[in-house]
Amino acid sequence: MRHLRLVRSGAPIRGLGADCVDAFDRELDYLYAAVQRFGVRGPEVEDLLQEIFVVLYRHWPTLDLSRPLRPWLFGVAFRVVRDHRRRRAREVLTDEVVLEDPARDPEAQLEDRESLALFSAALERVPVERRLVLTLHDVEGVEVVEIARRLAMTKFGVYARLYKARRELASALRRLQRREAFP
Repeated sequence: MRHLRLVRSGAPIRGLGADCVDAFDRELDYLYAAVQRFGVRGPEVEDLLQEIFVVLYRHWPTLDLSRPLRPWLFGVAFRVVRDHRRRRAREVLTDEVVLEDPARDPEAQLEDRESLALFSAALERVPVERRLVLTLHDVEGVEVVEIARRLAMTKFGVYARLYKARRELASALRRLQRREAFP
């Protein structure tokens, strides 16, 4: 994550967008982790963070700042990643080889790539509506009552989606692990 901080200039930003930039800067670590949890890797993370900032900047004048910004940013990040995946699905593959950036930070080198890839692949098999509830509750630690309020649903509806999402995730993990064990 440090490489994102080094790009930023030390001079404070003045003007109309200064509050927006400060708010984004405060949530940058959170957004970086959230985008990675959605399965995005490498230089695409920084590109998507830039897209999230553009959305924040465009909506800044109309945002209700009396409410927490983080849940709104989570929804924006979710939609930006979803749109990114849709664009990538439409792209035509070529014979070009894209090399991974060799200058990775030590934290990324320590990540267990296989288990993370397995978890990400299994999470993608959970339908979006239930994946959102699962991610908000189990990863972000958002309370069920708050999820129900944000998604305009009942508390019991959240519990039902959470239960089903966990079962689907466990089932997908088992299938993927079996597939790896017996290729």
